[in-house]
Amino acid sequence: MPGIDECLLEAMTVHGARGAAVIEWTSGLALGMVGEVRDDDPEATAAETAELARMAAEQRAFAAVGAKDAEQGEGASSVEDVIITTGTCYHLLRFVDTAFDSGVFFYLWLDRREGNLALARMRLRDLSERLALI
Repeated sequence: MPGIDECLLEAMTVHGARGAAVIEWTSGLALGMVGEVRDDDPEATAAETAELARMAAEQRAFAAVGAKDAEQGEGASSVEDVIITTGTCYHLLRFVDTAFDSGVFFYLWLDRREGNLALARMRLRDLSERLALI
Protein backbone atom coordinates (compact mmCIF):
# COMPACT_ATOMS: atom_id res chain seq x y z
CA MET A 1 0.00 0.00 0.00
CA PRO A 2 1.38 3.39 -0.93
CA GLY A 3 1.96 6.10 1.65
CA ILE A 4 1.01 9.75 1.52
CA ASP A 5 3.95 10.93 -0.58
CA GLU A 6 3.48 8.21 -3.19
CA CYS A 7 -0.25 8.91 -3.43
CA LEU A 8 0.32 12.63 -3.83
CA LEU A 9 2.83 12.07 -6.62
CA GLU A 10 0.39 9.73 -8.34
CA ALA A 11 -2.42 12.30 -7.96
CA MET A 12 -0.21 14.82 -9.76
CA THR A 13 -0.19 12.56 -12.82
CA VAL A 14 -3.85 13.44 -13.46
CA HIS A 15 -3.88 15.62 -16.57
CA GLY A 16 -4.24 19.27 -15.58
CA ALA A 17 -3.29 18.75 -11.92
CA ARG A 18 -1.90 21.92 -10.35
CA GLY A 19 -1.49 20.65 -6.81
CA ALA A 20 -2.52 17.98 -4.34
CA ALA A 21 -2.63 17.55 -0.59
CA VAL A 22 -3.66 15.12 2.11
CA ILE A 23 -5.22 17.07 4.97
CA GLU A 24 -6.55 16.15 8.39
CA TRP A 25 -9.82 18.07 8.58
CA THR A 26 -10.20 18.27 12.36
CA SER A 27 -6.94 20.16 12.90
CA GLY A 28 -6.47 21.63 9.42
CA LEU A 29 -2.98 20.15 9.25
CA ALA A 30 -1.56 19.19 5.86
CA LEU A 31 -0.05 15.71 6.14
CA GLY A 32 1.54 16.19 2.73
CA MET A 33 1.36 18.69 -0.11
CA VAL A 34 2.83 18.90 -3.64
CA GLY A 35 2.51 21.28 -6.57
CA GLU A 36 1.18 24.82 -6.50
CA VAL A 37 -0.13 26.39 -3.32
CA ARG A 38 -2.70 29.16 -3.33
CA ASP A 39 -1.15 32.49 -2.22
CA ASP A 40 2.13 30.69 -1.38
CA ASP A 41 0.74 29.87 2.07
CA PRO A 42 0.41 26.10 2.55
CA GLU A 43 -0.82 26.35 6.15
CA ALA A 44 -3.64 28.73 5.24
CA THR A 45 -4.60 26.64 2.22
CA ALA A 46 -4.80 23.49 4.38
CA ALA A 47 -6.76 25.20 7.15
CA GLU A 48 -9.28 26.83 4.79
CA THR A 49 -9.79 23.63 2.83
CA ALA A 50 -10.21 21.65 6.06
CA GLU A 51 -12.94 24.06 7.16
CA LEU A 52 -14.79 23.45 3.91
CA ALA A 53 -14.41 19.66 4.28
CA ARG A 54 -15.61 19.79 7.88
CA MET A 55 -18.70 21.79 6.90
CA ALA A 56 -19.56 19.34 4.11
CA ALA A 57 -19.02 16.26 6.26
CA GLU A 58 -21.14 17.59 9.09
CA GLN A 59 -24.13 18.80 7.07
CA ARG A 60 -27.23 16.88 8.05
CA ALA A 61 -28.89 17.59 4.71
CA PHE A 62 -26.19 15.63 2.89
CA ALA A 63 -26.40 12.79 5.41
CA ALA A 64 -30.18 12.62 4.99
CA VAL A 65 -29.83 12.30 1.21
CA GLY A 66 -27.20 9.60 1.70
CA ALA A 67 -29.42 7.73 4.17
CA LYS A 68 -32.23 7.70 1.63
CA ASP A 69 -29.83 6.33 -0.99
CA ALA A 70 -28.65 3.65 1.46
CA GLU A 71 -32.23 2.54 2.08
CA GLN A 72 -32.58 2.06 -1.64
CA GLY A 73 -29.28 0.17 -1.77
CA GLU A 74 -27.57 2.85 -3.85
CA GLY A 75 -24.85 4.08 -1.48
CA ALA A 76 -23.60 4.91 1.97
CA SER A 77 -24.93 7.71 4.16
CA SER A 78 -21.74 9.76 4.17
CA VAL A 79 -20.24 12.34 1.84
CA GLU A 80 -17.67 10.82 -0.53
CA ASP A 81 -16.35 13.94 -2.20
CA VAL A 82 -16.90 17.66 -2.69
CA ILE A 83 -16.42 19.48 -5.99
CA ILE A 84 -15.97 23.23 -6.29
CA THR A 85 -15.78 24.84 -9.70
CA THR A 86 -14.27 28.27 -10.26
CA GLY A 87 -13.61 30.15 -13.48
CA THR A 88 -10.14 28.62 -13.83
CA CYS A 89 -10.02 25.53 -11.60
CA TYR A 90 -11.76 22.43 -10.34
CA HIS A 91 -11.22 21.77 -6.63
CA LEU A 92 -11.89 18.18 -5.59
CA LEU A 93 -11.98 16.94 -1.99
CA ARG A 94 -12.17 13.17 -1.49
CA PHE A 95 -12.69 11.75 2.00
CA VAL A 96 -10.51 8.79 3.03
CA ASP A 97 -11.96 5.91 5.05
CA THR A 98 -9.50 4.67 7.66
CA ALA A 99 -9.43 1.83 10.17
CA PHE A 100 -9.24 4.40 12.96
CA ASP A 101 -11.43 7.43 13.57
CA SER A 102 -9.85 10.16 11.49
CA GLY A 103 -10.90 13.03 9.29
CA VAL A 104 -8.48 12.74 6.39
CA PHE A 105 -9.15 13.81 2.82
CA PHE A 106 -7.37 14.33 -0.47
CA TYR A 107 -7.46 17.78 -2.02
CA LEU A 108 -6.70 17.99 -5.73
CA TRP A 109 -6.95 21.14 -7.79
CA LEU A 110 -7.01 21.04 -11.56
CA ASP A 111 -6.68 23.57 -14.32
CA ARG A 112 -10.21 23.78 -15.72
CA ARG A 113 -9.07 23.97 -19.36
CA GLU A 114 -6.82 20.92 -19.12
CA GLY A 115 -8.31 18.81 -16.34
CA ASN A 116 -10.80 15.99 -16.62
CA LEU A 117 -13.04 16.08 -13.55
CA ALA A 118 -14.47 12.58 -14.04
CA LEU A 119 -11.02 11.03 -14.40
CA ALA A 120 -9.77 12.94 -11.37
CA ARG A 121 -12.68 11.65 -9.26
CA MET A 122 -11.97 8.07 -10.30
CA ARG A 123 -8.23 8.44 -9.63
CA LEU A 124 -8.78 9.96 -6.18
CA ARG A 125 -11.30 7.25 -5.31
CA ASP A 126 -8.66 4.64 -6.17
CA LEU A 127 -5.94 6.47 -4.25
CA SER A 128 -8.13 6.94 -1.18
CA GLU A 129 -8.82 3.20 -1.10
CA ARG A 130 -5.11 2.34 -1.37
CA LEU A 131 -3.65 5.00 0.94
CA ALA A 132 -1.80 3.48 3.87
CA LEU A 133 -2.10 5.63 6.98
CA ILE A 134 -0.13 4.30 9.94
